[in-house]
Amino acid sequence: MPLKYVPYTPNTVEGQAVLDNITRPRRVLSYRDNGEVYNRIKRGMPAYEVETVEQIGENPENLVIRGECLSACAYLKEQGVKVDLVYIDPPFASGANYAKKIYIRRNPQLAAKITQATLELESAELDSFEETMYGDIWNKEDYLNWMYENLQAIKSVMSETASIYVHLDCTIGHYVKILMDEVFGENCFINEIIWHYEDKFATGGKSLDKNHDTIFFYVISESEYVFNPIIIPKERATIRALRRKVDGKTVDVLDENGKKTYVEYTEKKEDDVWQIGRTISQTESKSYATQKPKALLERVIKASSNEGMVVADFFGGSGVTAKVASALGRKFIHVDIGINSIQTARDDLIAEGASFVMKEIKDGVSLFRNPQQTMDKLATLIPGLQRRAAGVSSFWFGVINDSKVGAMPVYVPDLIDSRQKVLDIPAINRIINQEIPRLEIAAQRVVVYYIDLDDELEMKKFIKDNNVTTVDVELRDLKNLLHETVVNDELEFSCQQIAVDNHDQDLFDPADVKEVYQVVIKSFVSDRLNQKIGEFNEKGYVQSVKTGKPFKPITISEEGLELIELVAVDCVNAEGQWHSSVEVKIDKLGYVTLNGKKNKVFWNGKIESTEKPLRIKLRNISGDEIIQAI
Repeated sequence: MPLKYVPYTPNTVEGQAVLDNITRPRRVLSYRDNGEVYNRIKRGMPAYEVETVEQIGENPENLVIRGECLSACAYLKEQGVKVDLVYIDPPFASGANYAKKIYIRRNPQLAAKITQATLELESAELDSFEETMYGDIWNKEDYLNWMYENLQAIKSVMSETASIYVHLDCTIGHYVKILMDEVFGENCFINEIIWHYEDKFATGGKSLDKNHDTIFFYVISESEYVFNPIIIPKERATIRALRRKVDGKTVDVLDENGKKTYVEYTEKKEDDVWQIGRTISQTESKSYATQKPKALLERVIKASSNEGMVVADFFGGSGVTAKVASALGRKFIHVDIGINSIQTARDDLIAEGASFVMKEIKDGVSLFRNPQQTMDKLATLIPGLQRRAAGVSSFWFGVINDSKVGAMPVYVPDLIDSRQKVLDIPAINRIINQEIPRLEIAAQRVVVYYIDLDDELEMKKFIKDNNVTTVDVELRDLKNLLHETVVNDELEFSCQQIAVDNHDQDLFDPADVKEVYQVVIKSFVSDRLNQKIGEFNEKGYVQSVKTGKPFKPITISEEGLELIELVAVDCVNAEGQWHSSVEVKIDKLGYVTLNGKKNKVFWNGKIESTEKPLRIKLRNISGDEIIQAI
C-alpha cells in the first residue's frame, strides 16, 4: 500500500470528474466509471517509499526517477520541488506497439582479428532483433481518465509562473485539449503549435499524408509566465518600412528629412507552425521509437524557461528533454516507468558530464522491464492460464481450468493504467455486478488479482453483501507473481591484481600507479535473451521457407559476451547505493565508452580499476542488470 495519498491541491478536488463537468452530446461521447476517477481524485496521488539508486556528480537537484507520473509527482510535492517548465510526450492512444531494436555486440574474443573493413561496418548489417518497449493500447475512455489524473498531478508541482507543453497527434489531441481547458483553464491556453515535418515517407492511399504533430501550450497564470520570443532566420532577407506605436497607433518612423526609414530584416519571430525535421541522425539516435529531435526540445526549452529553472518530462522516453535542458543550463527531472528509458537517459547524461541523482519509486510492483512486457510475462506465470478463452470478454485476463471447480475467469489489473493498481469498491462493484453477470460460461468462481487493497476486511464484506450471483470471488495478491518476473542472468568472472605493464593501455591509463585490479568476464548467460534470439531465428527460418530467400540466423558464442552492453565496478560501496568507480559501455558496433568518454577501441572483455572493486554490475543488451559481489 502507499505510505499515504498526497492531495493534488491544498484542498482535495471536490465534485464530479471532468468527463461529467462538460456539457456535450452523450450520443457522441459516453464514458463509464466516472465514479472511479472521482474516487481517485479525492484520494490523491499515491506516495511510496523512494530509494536512491545512484548519484552521479555533485548536483542532487537534477533527478532521474523510475516510476509513474502520479507517484513521481507525489514525491516531488512532498519534497517541495516546483517545476518551471513541463514538456510531455505521452502515449497517443494510437493502438500501436513501440519496439526498440536490440543489437548483438561483437565478440570481444575476436576483436584482434577484425580487419579495418570490418571496423567500418554499417550498423544496418549487424545482427539485431526487436523488443517491445510499451504498448500504446487504450480505449478513449481509459486513456482520457488516465490523462486527466496525470495532468492534475503535474499541475500540482508546477510553479506559479510555469508552462506546460503536451505533445500529441490527431488521434487524441482534440480530446486532451478539452481536458487541459478543464485542468488549467481556457484562459491559460496560449498556443496550439503545429510541428510540421517534411522528411517523412509518403504513405499513399486515399488520404493526405499525416506530416505533423500537435503541441498544446498552457500556463499556470495567464499574466505571469516566462516567454522568450523565438527568433529564426528568414529564407530571404526583406526590406520594409520601420514602424512603431505612438498613442496606440502604428506609424512610420521618419528620418530627419521626413522620409520613411527602411530596414533589412534577416530574421523573424517564429509563429505557431514549426518546420523542424523529424529525422534523427545516426550519432544522435538511441534506437528509441518515440525519440524526438533535439531541435524541437531546444525551441521549447529556450522559449519557456531561463537558465537555472527546472525542466521536467514525466514520460521521459529517450531522455532528450533532460539532455537538452542540461546543455542549456537548466535543471532537469526525467521520469519514466520503463527501465530502458532510465538507462538510456542515465548513460547519455553521463556522457554529457551532467550531475544527477537516480531514484526508484518502490510501489510494491516488481516490474520486469516495463508495464507491457510485465503483462506479457504474467501470462506465463499464472498456472494453467488460457488467454483469449471463449465465453469471456476482454475485461478478463484469461481463464484457469481447475479440475474441481471448472473454468475460472481471471482478472488482472492493467499495469499500464495506474488507476487499476488499487482494487477499490468501485472496481470490485463493477466485477461482481457487471462483468460476472455478463459471463457466457457457467463459472463457479472467479479469481481477482490485486496489487493494493483499500481495506481487505471492508472489501470482503462488500463482496459478501453485494454479490447477487452464485459465483465465488477469490482475491489473490499479484505481487507474489510479480516478484518472479525478473530472472537473473548468470555471470562468471575473475578478479586479480596485475602490474601496470600488463594492462590494456587503450582502455585504462592510470598515472603513477604500479598495479591495477583487472576483472575478466569469462562467460555470460541470459536465458531470456537466448529465448528471444531463438524465437527470432525460428520466425526467420519459417519466413525463409515461405519466400525462398536465405536467412542468416543470430548465433552467440559459448562465452556469450556479445550480449553485454555495460560493465561497471563499485570500489566504494559493498551494498546499498551504487557507485560506478569505473564503467565500460559497449555500443552497437562494439566500440567502448569509458566513464562517459567515447573512443574507437573494441572492448576486450575486461574492466580495470586502480582501487579494489567490491562488486560488479553488468547490463545486457536488453537492459536487464545484475549486481554481484567480488
